[in-house]
Amino acid sequence: MKLHGYFRSSASYRVRIALNLKGLSAEQLSYHLRKGEQRAPGYLAINPQGLVPTIQGEDGAILTQSLAIIEWLDEIHPEPPLLPKDPLRRAHVRAFAQAIACDIHPVQNLKVLARLRELGLSEEKVTEWAAWANREGLVACEKLIAHEDGPFCFGNAPTMADLCLVPQLANARRFGVDVAAFPRLLKAEAAAKELKAFADAAPERQPDAE
Repeated sequence: MKLHGYFRSSASYRVRIALNLKGLSAEQLSYHLRKGEQRAPGYLAINPQGLVPTIQGEDGAILTQSLAIIEWLDEIHPEPPLLPKDPLRRAHVRAFAQAIACDIHPVQNLKVLARLRELGLSEEKVTEWAAWANREGLVACEKLIAHEDGPFCFGNAPTMADLCLVPQLANARRFGVDVAAFPRLLKAEAAAKELKAFADAAPERQPDAE
């Protein structure tokens, strides 16, 4: 199995956690996003979006989009499960994960920030934009699991929700967001970071970390 990604990419981070939880190994191929390596013709032939991550299975099958990859891994390697068996609980986990992966992350990612710079925004304003996107989304996420006992986002074991939350909190801190405002999210993060699978997937632990 091959994982095409980048150490600082939060979407790649999610997939690394999933692989670790499943006890799976993958050859990691790195693309420096700030240098535009993800837009090289060779990579675009694999992933026409020019985004990371992309995963290649043992049979050569190619999958893009982190949540699709995570659910695929969960289906072919069902233990430990990353989604609850109960249909309603599964929907809640998916909704939380998508709130991060579809609503928060895309509007503060590298492509959007680069476009804001092209439009003439100062670096200070670009950072403010990214912080706003994180803060607004995390306020909602805090409320989505406020009634959940935990310690993880949804119960006593990590789910796809936690795989999305931990990398996003790292992004929020990088943009100067005061995450102390989100005690329930921090509770889930703390529980996750006690697990080796999460710790080993952290950006600073990756071979391409700068």
